[in-house]
Formats: sequence, structure tokens, C-alpha cells
Amino acid sequence: MVARDQSALSGLARSGFSRLTEAKQWLAELSELLDVPADALAPELSVAADPDSALTHLIALERTHEGSVGGRWAEETQRHALIRLLGASSGLAEFFLRHPEHLDVLALTREDIPSASDMRADFFTALGVTNGFAASGGDDAACLLRERYRRLLARIAIVDLSAQDPKEVLERVTAHLSDAASAVLEAALAIARTRLTAPDVGRALFPRADVELTRFAVIGMGKAGARELNYVSDVDVIYVAEGDGELSQSRAIDVATRLAMHMQRIVDEPAVEPGLWEVDPNLRPEGKDGALVRSLDSHLAYYERWAKSWEFQALLKARPLAGDTVLGREYVDAVSPLVWDSAHRSDFVESVQAMRGRVTANIPADEVQRQIKLGPGGLRDVEFTVQLLQLVHGQADESVRHGGTLPALSALSDAGYIGRQEATDFADAYRYLRVLEHRLQLARLRRTHLMPREEENLRVLARSARQSGGASSLVRTWEKTKHDVRELHERLFFRPLLSAVAALPEDELTLSTDQAKARLTAIGFRDPRGALGHIAALTAGVSRRATIQRHLLPVMLRWFAEGADPDYGLLAFRRLSDALGSSHWFLRMLRDSSMVAERLTRVLSSSRYVGELLAAFPESSAWLEDDTELRPIGFPALRDEMRAIFSRHESLERAAKAVLRVRRREILRLALGAILDIDGVTELGPALADVTDATLQGMLRQIRATVPGGELLEFAIVGMGRFGGAELGFGSDTDVIYVFRPLTEDTAKAQDVAQKYVAELTRLTDDPVLPLDLDVDLRPEGKNGPVVRSLESYRAYYARWSLTWEAQALLRARGVAGDEGLIRDFIELADTVRYPAQISENDVREVKRIKARVENERLPRGADPLRHVKLGRGSLSDVEWFVQLIQLQYAHEVVSLRTTSTLTALEVAVESGLVKPDEAEQLREAWTFASRARSAMTLWLNRTTDVLPIERRQLEGIARILEYPPGSAGALEEDYFAITRRARRVFEQSFYGRPDVPHTRAF
Repeated sequence: MVARDQSALSGLARSGFSRLTEAKQWLAELSELLDVPADALAPELSVAADPDSALTHLIALERTHEGSVGGRWAEETQRHALIRLLGASSGLAEFFLRHPEHLDVLALTREDIPSASDMRADFFTALGVTNGFAASGGDDAACLLRERYRRLLARIAIVDLSAQDPKEVLERVTAHLSDAASAVLEAALAIARTRLTAPDVGRALFPRADVELTRFAVIGMGKAGARELNYVSDVDVIYVAEGDGELSQSRAIDVATRLAMHMQRIVDEPAVEPGLWEVDPNLRPEGKDGALVRSLDSHLAYYERWAKSWEFQALLKARPLAGDTVLGREYVDAVSPLVWDSAHRSDFVESVQAMRGRVTANIPADEVQRQIKLGPGGLRDVEFTVQLLQLVHGQADESVRHGGTLPALSALSDAGYIGRQEATDFADAYRYLRVLEHRLQLARLRRTHLMPREEENLRVLARSARQSGGASSLVRTWEKTKHDVRELHERLFFRPLLSAVAALPEDELTLSTDQAKARLTAIGFRDPRGALGHIAALTAGVSRRATIQRHLLPVMLRWFAEGADPDYGLLAFRRLSDALGSSHWFLRMLRDSSMVAERLTRVLSSSRYVGELLAAFPESSAWLEDDTELRPIGFPALRDEMRAIFSRHESLERAAKAVLRVRRREILRLALGAILDIDGVTELGPALADVTDATLQGMLRQIRATVPGGELLEFAIVGMGRFGGAELGFGSDTDVIYVFRPLTEDTAKAQDVAQKYVAELTRLTDDPVLPLDLDVDLRPEGKNGPVVRSLESYRAYYARWSLTWEAQALLRARGVAGDEGLIRDFIELADTVRYPAQISENDVREVKRIKARVENERLPRGADPLRHVKLGRGSLSDVEWFVQLIQLQYAHEVVSLRTTSTLTALEVAVESGLVKPDEAEQLREAWTFASRARSAMTLWLNRTTDVLPIERRQLEGIARILEYPPGSAGALEEDYFAITRRARRVFEQSFYGRPDVPHTRAF
């Protein structure tokens, strides 16, 4: 007996049941209800995606409506159709429970789905539509419409579920679903007309004549426009209206707006019969903020003046869906030329990139990898690729102007813009993903694009999609399809570019040079001819190197195109490849590590500064494989390397060049880390200072060993300004002052040796590739004072002549290189000047006066103070002067204020009650943002500048380095203005408005 039970349960499992014990009981119950042997039922139910669900729904139907199942069980075609429906869709099962009379669809010929006109006629007949008006405008009419639609949906689902390969009938199914939606909207519009002219309660909203004279068209967008709807898609629409005859335009718009609102409610508002799907008009001009209905002229005026490029991409699928077909066709014909000219627009590339960014931007992190539609390798990737190719090549070739994804893909292949095999593979992947999406939505008649997590649900989905191997096979196939879609995008879009310039074997592509240029232009290359030249140089020939490049470039071109300067990125990559192409590790690294390849394209298309340095150190590209290689190596390692260099070279000049080369290499390391967001501002400043310290220490040590007279003096270099504060950015000057102490009574001789040291330092650190810029303007008396002084001279000067600005300059003085005893004594001297026991009111006023003078006189002529990141309002200067005044006033008493770091001093000021925390945070944010922007400008432009550019392309490049998404030039500008405006407000209130009384803490 036990063995027989086990055998029976095993049979149920082979038939697809998962709840075996319950299924055995349910089968017995259904057997009794239908008077059919129980052992004959399980094999019949095996045709269902979910036999357990089909079984329970059959029982519920027969219990609730006796004979509804039994009356159809004898005929095999109807029996299997019913089992498939109930086993795939609990939504349709619930519909039949509400309306068993519609089970008669099981007897209809599967191949005979009504045409679009027949669907419309069926709905019109049921609703009693005459001359565009329904017999009733009440909820009963809306429910009847929904009921007739679901009946039609069941007929379509039977065809879909009965197919041996669902991919084979996909286009037919999506076309039927789109035609059904069109018919629903047409019928809903008839009900809406009746509602407006004869409401159940109160007087009519509009006279019937006004409604009749209103020409109203519903334009289908997205999948509805392309005749590729899902079972439960939002139906994207745009509304256009015109007055006919004597009806004014404004009156027609009023009527049409009410028609649109009622039509949407009729389709989807809550009622006894549930709503169908959302009618979404948000692709209209100005989106949710725009008028619901516009005239044709109003639409055209918007598209010609204000529309963004992505809006034309959306219009690519537009077609008349319901209402006045003549007006609908006029609309499509009018906007079509604008669609096909949109690739010429100046913002086309940015718009395309922004559209790509929006694909995944709003997906919750835990859903990204489960998204069939929006996730990487999903349906949107297919649709986006095809649409972009259409927009590029459809400008001149009308044969590729199709609304549907699959027809467009076929046309692009026929015209030679993509390979036949690639098109076939892409279409197959698209069909597979659509089938999965359909089965998930059909299950509950709900809009979803998420793959299930549960093993049982995956198993049901696999059976529903007719995929053998169960859940594990389904997941493997889906993951492979996602991977293939990503690869196919690169092969479809970028591989033909190679065919235009290189003889690829057995390649049927016919992309001309001009077409290749158009494609490159569309994705952001400004010099497509030059780009094609680089591609040709990299891929020409039959060498192993050229073969690998032909595999790499389709992927890398996409990443270059996503960068801010793809032209320079590709040029720099060619240079790098020429330098390293014969090195086996370089191409192997790029081939085997997509992370390295992507990082390389990112840094090269983001920074000319890095591109030029990397050309000098091509082997440094290996650092991109390991984050630890992109972090600062630290001062001790740098110091030891500098010492080793000098020990190996007898020639001072050669040693100095080697040291400068190490400096360039380490700054390249830091630049790569900054662009890849491995090092922030707080790490970058000290790291750059370490590199400069080690360079100057090494140079000075060797100069002192080489230049005669070293026994006559002690000598030291003192860092000042941002260098002294270890707050350097890329392109910062190196502010220093020089000090010596004679060890002989012949002070003049010691002075002469010190000057030779300075001259040698200046000569040996001169680097045309990456200037060191030793700047001595912060010395006593400024440009009028001697370049180097003795310690006693500094002491005498500060005691007798020192001005307030010089005490302020000393706040960031830091010993960098030279004799430690001299450095210690100089810093002790500096402390007496920069941390005075008391600062007079006049000196405080002088600081404020000089700050005001700097703002008025030191800004370059014509420079916008709002855009100057160093001296502008709310920028670096404001924050640093604010902090420095606090240090001048309170550092004698508050010892922890004695620091050369701006941010550290600001933090101490908060802890000491000298600055309010919220105000300090605004100042810190401005200082950090301005510092980052200043370095980003140098990285992007490969030159030092302190003025935020106005030109959009330059701003975009800087924004991308600062981790903004594509198309964020305006966002960067707005953020900078907002942050510095807040900081300036704090500065003006707390610096200029601050009491000029020493040791006052109330401000």
C-alpha cells in the first residue's frame, strides 16, 4: 500500500504538481464533480504551467457554477485551453468566476482572433454605440467594456499558451493586445462623449453639438504606438484636439480635456469590474506639468522650440490609436520630420546619455538584477539600441523608420547597418525576454517586470514559457540572455564602425564611411573622421594585437562615448596602445578585466592632464587593476626612493630629472585615484604635499652635497600657503620662503651660498611637463624683499616692520626641508608673530580692509566673482580668511588652533565655541567643494585656472570628474552657486560684521 501511494505521488510530481498530498485530495474531489476517473485527470493537467493552480481553479469554477467545467471537459481542445488558461493566470480564473458565460470563448477557433476593426465593432455593438456616442455613459457601460475586453484577452491568451514555442507567436500576440487596447480606448471615448452630454445626475456639461464638433485624437506612444503591448502595460498616449466648423479652438480644448479625463477613468477607475490598465499621458509636452490636451499647432510650437531630444526618441513610435484618425495622421505626419532630424540637435548626445541613465536610476538596488525590463541586459537595452540606430540612420534612409522594435531591427539588418547574425541573435533575445514578461503579467493580470525569487514560482514560469529543465535552467538561460544583450549592444552599434575602416573576414556589413561618421557623431564624437582613423590604425592587419583590438574596441568605444571627451579618450588610448601594444600584459589585461578597460576609458575621456602623464608612464595603466596601487605610497617610501636615485647618479642634472620623473609618476597615481574617487580632498592635499616635500628634500640634500660652502651655513625651506597647510590641489603653486643661519662670521659669504642653493633649486625643479612653480611672493616685503634671509634678519624684520598680512601668511608656515634645528627655531619665531598674545582693533580692521581690497583688486579683469573658486564670493579665500582671523585672535589662548590646516582649525573653532556648528558646516562644504572643483578644472583642462567655465562642454567635463551623471553641467553650476552663496552669507555676517574686540567669542 505504501509503495502504491509513493508511486502515485511520484506520478503527480512528473505531471508537474508540487503540493502532492493536497493534489491527490483535490483530484479526488474534481473526479467526483466531473464524474471522470481520478487517474485520468493528472495527465490532462500536466499541460498547465501550474497544475496545482489549474486544479484548484477548476474545482472553484465547477463548485460555483455547476456544469461550467463539466460541460466543456469532453472536447479535448476546449479542455486543454481551459487548463492552460487556469494554470497560467489566476487573473483570468477570477474573471471566469465572475463571468462564467464567457467560457464560450473556449469553443472559438484559436486562429480566428478578431481584427482591429472587428474588435472595435464588437465593443460598439455591446455598448450600443451610434455616431460616436454610447447608449449609456454610466458605470454599467464601463464595466461592460472591461468585461468584453477580458473576454478578448482570454482568446488571445489561449493562442499564446497553446503555441509550442511562445516566441513564434509573440509579434502576433502583441499586435492583438495593441489592437484590443485601441478598441477599448475608442469605446471608452464613446462612453465619455455620452457622459459629457447626458450625465446621470444634473445637466449636461457640454451641448452635444459641441462634443460632435470637437476633433479629438488619441496618439499611441511607446509599446501602444509600436503595436507591441504587453498583457498589462501602461498605455502611453498624447492627446490632440481641434475645433471643427464654428467651434472655437479654446472650446474644443475644453471639451477634449474632459473627454480625455473621463476616458481614462472609464478604463481604470475602481468599479465592480476591476480596471484594465493605466492610460498614461505623461509623455505629453512638459510632462505632468503640461496641458493634458493641446492643439496641433501648440504641439508643433513646443516641439520646435522647447522639446528635448529624448522626447523625439519617444515620438518615434507615435501612431493614431483612437478618435479622429485624420487628425491623428496629421499629427504624426507633422512631427515625423522633427523626429528624424533630432540627431542633428546640439543636445542629442547628452539627451541620449541622460535617457540611458534614467533606465536604472529609479530602480531599487535590490531589484536591479531581477528587472527583465529595466535592468542591465534587459528589454530597455534592446529597445534603446534599436531606437538610437534608427535615429542615426533614419535621417537619410526611410526604410528603417518603423515603430516596432522587431520590424526596425529587421530593417536595419536588411539595409546593412547591422550584421544579420547579430540582428537574429538580438531579436531572439528580445522575444525570449518578452515571453518571460508576458507570463509574469498574465499570472495575476498585474503590471510587473521582476523575476521571482522563489524556486516554486521560477519552476512555474519555466513551464509557462515552455522551457525544459525547470527553475535552474530558466535562471541560467535568463542570465545568459542578459549577458548576450549587453554584448550584442556593443556588437550591433560599435562593431560596424570597425567594418567601415577594416576588412573584417566573412562580414556582410555594408556600413559606409559617412554612415560610420554619423553613428560616431550621434554618440558624442566631435571629430568622427579622426575617430575612424584611430579605429583603423588600432584594428588594421592580421596581427594578434589587431585581432585583440577588434574584440576590445566595440566594448571600449561604448565606454569612450559615455565619457565627457570621447575624441581625446580614443586618441590617448591609441597612443597608449602604440606604446604598449607589443607588451603582452597590456592587451591581455584589458581583454581579461572589464574593470580595467572601463576605468582606462573613463580616465582617458575625463582628463587631458592624466592622458598626457599616462603617455609618459604607459606602464602605470597596470595600476588600474588594483585599488591599493592608486593610493598614495606615503612619504617614507618617497623619501627613500629619492635618496636611492641620488645615490645611483653621479650627475646632479640626471638625478634631478629622475626625481622629477618620480614626482610626475606619483602625481599621476594621485590623479587616477582622484578621478576614480579612491582619494578625496582630505587625502589628496597631504598626499600632494608629501610628494612635493620629498622632491624638495631630495633636491636640497644633493645640492648641499654638490655646491661648495655648505659648512658655512644652515639652510631650510619653509612651506607657505596651501603647500604649508598640506592643502594642495592639482595645479597649485608651491609657496615657499627660504631661511639660512650663518655658521661663520662672514655673513655675506653664507648669504652668497644660500642664494646659490635657491638658484639651483629653481633650476633643477624646472619641469615643463608638470611645473613645480616655487613661488616666493609670501616672503617679507613680498616681491620687493630678498629671496632668502637669515634667521636673524627674519627676527629683526618681524620685530620692527612686520605687517598684519605677513603674520597672517605665517599661519600656514611649515618646515619642509633642510636643517631641523633651523626649522625648529624659525617655527618658534613664526609662532610669536602669528599667535600674538593680543591683536589690536586696528590690526583686525586691517585684515578686513585687506580682504576687501583683495576682492576688489586681485580678481582678474572681467572675472565673475561668483565663478572664481579661489577669490570669489563664498569660495576658498572667504573660508580661509575667516579661519585665519580666528587664529590671529585666539590661537595664543586656544593652543589647538595652532595648526596650518584650514579644516582642522575650523573644527577646533567649533569645539571652542568660536563658531556655530551649522555655520562651520556651510563654510566647510564651500571650501571642500571649491577645492574639488579647482582640481577638477586642472584635470579636465590640463591647465590651471581658478574660474568656473561658462561653456557647457567644459562644465560637463568638470562635472563628470566630480562624479555627476551625464548632462549635469547645469547641476554643477547650480550646486556651486548655492553652496558658495550660503558660505558667503556666513562670511559676511561673521567676518565683516564681527566685533573688532580681541578674545570676543560672541559672534
